[in-house]
Parts: sequence; C-alpha cells; structure tokens
Amino acid sequence: MRAGLGQALRGLLLLSARSCSCSGAGRRRWLVPPLPCCSWLSTMTQGSTEQRGRPHSPEYRLYFKNAEGKYISPFHDIPLLAGSKEDKEVPAKRSKTNGSEVVFNMVVEVPRWSNAKMEIATKEPLNPIKQDIKKGKLRYVANIFPHKGYIWNYGALPQTWEDPHHKDKDTGCCGDNDPIDVCEIGTKVHSPGEIIQVKVLGVMALIDEGETDWKIIAISVDDPEAQKIHDIDDVKKHKPGYLEATAEWFRLYKVPDDKPENQFAFNGEFKDKDFAVEIIKSTHEYWKALLHKKADPGAIKCTNVLVHDSPFCCSEEEARLIVQSAPPPASGDSVSAEVDVWHFLNK
Repeated sequence: MRAGLGQALRGLLLLSARSCSCSGAGRRRWLVPPLPCCSWLSTMTQGSTEQRGRPHSPEYRLYFKNAEGKYISPFHDIPLLAGSKEDKEVPAKRSKTNGSEVVFNMVVEVPRWSNAKMEIATKEPLNPIKQDIKKGKLRYVANIFPHKGYIWNYGALPQTWEDPHHKDKDTGCCGDNDPIDVCEIGTKVHSPGEIIQVKVLGVMALIDEGETDWKIIAISVDDPEAQKIHDIDDVKKHKPGYLEATAEWFRLYKVPDDKPENQFAFNGEFKDKDFAVEIIKSTHEYWKALLHKKADPGAIKCTNVLVHDSPFCCSEEEARLIVQSAPPPASGDSVSAEVDVWHFLNK
C-alpha cells in the first residue's frame, strides 16, 4: 500500500512540474516541483489579496496577487504541490512534516464556524473568491445542530477539476465541475484567501444532486496535532466523533433549504490517504486537459497568467484590466490587503 502511494505521488509531482512558471534571473519563482530552468528560494514567498466591491454584497470579489504583484488565478496559477528549494525533482519521500508525506497547497474559501458560502468563482476570469448566490440572494449555510456554520476550514486544492463529463467508476456519477474540495481539520481558524499547506488524510464521496463531489480530509502541516495525525485512522483516534460529525453535516446541510438529504458512495465510508491521493491525481489530470483545450470547459474560465503553455494564458496587463473592471472597494476599505496570507514555507 505504501509503495503504491509513493508511486502515485511521484507521478503527481512530475505532472505538476509541467505547469511551473519561470521568470527572469533574480526574480521570485513559485515554489513548485522544479524543472531544470527554475531555481527556488530558501525563504518564505508571500502574496496578497485585493478586495473589490463591498463585503457581504453580490459585487464583492477577492482577487489574488503573487509575490511579484501580478494578478493571478487561485484556481489555475497556484501550484497543487508545495515545493522544494532544491533544483531537482522532489522525491516522494521528502516532506516538510516527516519522511513519508507530500504537502499540498489549499485555497481557503470559508473559515471554520462561519456561514457565508464563499467560493472560487470558476466562471469568472481570474477566478476571484466571491459569495455564492441562489435565487438572487447571497447564500448562507444553516447551522446544523449542534454545529455553528462550517465545522472545518473549507476550501479547494488548486489545479484540480472534477470533470462533469467523466463518470467515476466507483460512484457511477460525473464530477461537479469544480476544483476538489478540502475540509481542513486543524485547530486554527483561517481566513478567506489564505493559502495553507496541508497533508491529505483521506476522502469521502458525497453524491450531491446526482454529482460526485469528493471531500478531501486534510490537516495543516503547522497544526499542533499534525505530527501525530497521518491517515484517516489517526483522525478517528485523536479526534473521536469528528468524521461522524462531518458525514452528518454533509448529509443534512441542504435540508433547511427544502432539499433532500445528500447521499454518499461507499455507504458513507471514509477512504484512506492512498485512495485520496489517487483521486487528487486524476482530478489534476482533468485540470491539465481543461487548461490545454483537451476537455470542454463549458462556462469555466481558464484565464491564467503563469501556465505559459496554456492557450488561455494572458498578459499581466490583461489580468490587471480584468481586476480594474470589477467594482471598486467600498469607501474606507483598503484596495489591497497587504497581509501575509499566503504561506509557501520552504524549510
């Protein structure tokens, strides 16, 4: 089993490396699995977010910038895998947490205990974070007793896509047309727009209105419990009741909106880390096809700045004009949230 995981991760590392973006000598690079043309910083690389429109309104958008100040897409331009400072392929056994795990980047959309359904706007250029709207109203999830709002930090893995045209052999349903979702179970409450590094523990298969909607269970590598939680069985041991609460939450969260209970594949069983990595690997492949016009994007916007071999890659100026076309920040709001919300640790 462990050998199979290592082989899957090695393949995933090689796939992700192809989306690496290189810039001129002396300039900062994304910390992704390296190609020969790239070099890597040994310090923290930081980015920022920029608010447009008034918070808690339909116009609100949260755009992303990288360390060079370029507007980018959190869906397409942030690497799936956390990287290495070494100018060579990262072995599957290298890790920032211990000797057997690979670290993934997660885009935080919804903080734990909050109710506003914030999400990556997959159908808008540069894919800012916005609040979902249903029937003309901002969407909030109900409190599922005894819980308050979302019971984890909720977000997505960049550079993944659940293909709505692909029927999964295990679930019998097609994908939900979004990046793969992540439930981060650590102790810290994160903020929308943070990029955190997580290790994957397992996955469950939600069947949401007839679509496969994978839910990755993960924990931040910086969490105090990360050193003792490495797989789904460790969650059961060290966080008793958490997985049961997760299944209950997903089963019931749409019932207050007069919708039926959600169903699950595998009789609601959580699959382990090896299974989860295979799902991530496949959704990364679907994303690659999407970015290279080998899959039908439908309404998905593939505009990116850093995937230079993609026909959807745009210039810095084009990206800037996209952001400037959005409503300006509300009076009194800072145009740019210059806080260290992105953490690409390189230890």
